[in-house]
Amino acid sequence: MTDTTEASDASAETKSGQQDLGLIGKFLKGTEIDTRLLGMFGALALIWFGFHIYGAVFNGFGAMLTPRNLWNLSVQTSSIGIMATGMVLVIVTRHIDLSVGALLGVTGMTMGIVQVEILPQYLGLGHPLIWIVTATIGILMGMTIGAFHGWLIAYRGIPAFIVTLGGLLVWRGAAFLANNGKTISPVDSTFQLLGGGPYGTIGATGSWVVGIIVCIAIVWMMVSSRRSRQRHGFAQRPIWGELTVGGTSCALVIGSVLLVNSYPWPRGIVNQYAAANNITVPPEGLFISHGFAIPVLILVVVGILMTILVKRTRFGRNVFAIGGNPEAAELAGINVKWMTMRIFMLMGSLAGLAAVVASARLNSATNALGLLDELYVIAAAVIGGTSLAGGIGTIYGAILGALVMQSLQSGMVLIGFDTSVQQIVVGSVLVLAVYLDNLYRKNVK
Repeated sequence: MTDTTEASDASAETKSGQQDLGLIGKFLKGTEIDTRLLGMFGALALIWFGFHIYGAVFNGFGAMLTPRNLWNLSVQTSSIGIMATGMVLVIVTRHIDLSVGALLGVTGMTMGIVQVEILPQYLGLGHPLIWIVTATIGILMGMTIGAFHGWLIAYRGIPAFIVTLGGLLVWRGAAFLANNGKTISPVDSTFQLLGGGPYGTIGATGSWVVGIIVCIAIVWMMVSSRRSRQRHGFAQRPIWGELTVGGTSCALVIGSVLLVNSYPWPRGIVNQYAAANNITVPPEGLFISHGFAIPVLILVVVGILMTILVKRTRFGRNVFAIGGNPEAAELAGINVKWMTMRIFMLMGSLAGLAAVVASARLNSATNALGLLDELYVIAAAVIGGTSLAGGIGTIYGAILGALVMQSLQSGMVLIGFDTSVQQIVVGSVLVLAVYLDNLYRKNVK
C-alpha cells in the first residue's frame, strides 16, 4: 500500500513538473535543442533582417537577403569556419592561438610562389597535378608550423598566448619577405575552383544530390541514435520531438538548395560558356544556377569530420577531459603534452586548408591574406558556445558563430560602414559573447 502511494505521489509530481514547464519548456525538453543554438539562430535572423530593412529604408533597397549576397556570404564564411572548428579544440584545452591569420597568410603566399613560379617550370603550365601538389604543400606547411607551436607550448612550457603571439608577428613578417610584399596572381586555373566563383560550384543537379544525401544522413543518424538509446536503456525523445528536429533540419537543407540554385551565373559568363560549348542562348537569356560552392562543401566536410573526431574517438574524449581538468587527465593516463602538440598540429593543418580556400577565392596571394582573421576565428568559436575556461565547445556552434561574424561584417560593408566602425562592432560583439557565456554558465550551475 505504501509503495502504491509513493508511486502515485511521484507520478503526480512528474505531471506537476511537466505542467510547470509550459509550452516552451516542453518543446525544448522534447526536442533537446540547445538554447544557445536557438539564440545564435535568433541573432543571425536579427542581423540579416536588420541590415536588410536598414538598407531598404536608407538606401532604397535591401541587399542583405538576396540569393547573390547569401551565396557570397556562405563562400566568405568558409575559411573562417574551417579554422574555427580547430580553434574549438584549442580553447577547450584552455589554450589560445593568435597566429592562425598569419599562418594562413604565410602558407597562402608559399602556395602562390609554388604554383606560379616553381611548379610550372617542372610540370608545365596548367598541369593537372599543380593544384594537388600546391594544396598538399600548404596543408603540410601549416601542420609543421602548428607542430612547432605545440612543441614549444607542451614540451618547453611556454604559454600558448606568448608562442602564438610571437608566431603572429614572425609568420606575418615571413609572408612579406617571401616575395617582398608583392602580390602573386593569377593562381592555377584548377586551384582557383577551390575558392568558388561561377565555375567553382557543383550546379543545380549536384546541389540537389548533395541535399538529398544530407537529408538521408539526417534521418539515418536520428534512427541510429534512437536505437542506440533504446539498446542502452536511455530515455527516448518523443516521436513529435524527433519529427520536429528531423523535419526542421531537412527543411533547412532543402531551403539552402533552393537558395543557391536561385542564384544564376552572370550574363557575361553565361555567354562565354555558351560560345565555348556551342550552346545557343535564347533571347530571354540562359539561366544557369551556381549551386553550392566548392569551399562551402569543404567546410561541411571538415565540420562533419571534426564532429566525428570530437564525439566518436578517444582523441576527442581526451580533449574534453584535458579541458575539464588537465591534472586529473594526466593522472588518468592521458599524455597531455602529446595531445597538446597534436591539437596545434591539427589547428595548423586547418589553417593551411583555409589558406587554400582563401587564396583560391581571391585568385592571388597577397601579404594581407588572413589579416585579423585570428580575431574572427576566436570570436566565432566563443560566440558558438566554446568556453574560454575550457572543457566546453561544439563544432557546429563554431561554424554557426563564423556565419554570425561574417554576416555582421558583410552587412556593415553593404550599408557603407567605415572599417573602423566594423572593428569596433566586432570587438564589442566578442566581449558581449563572453559576458553572455558567463551568465549562461552561472544560471546552469
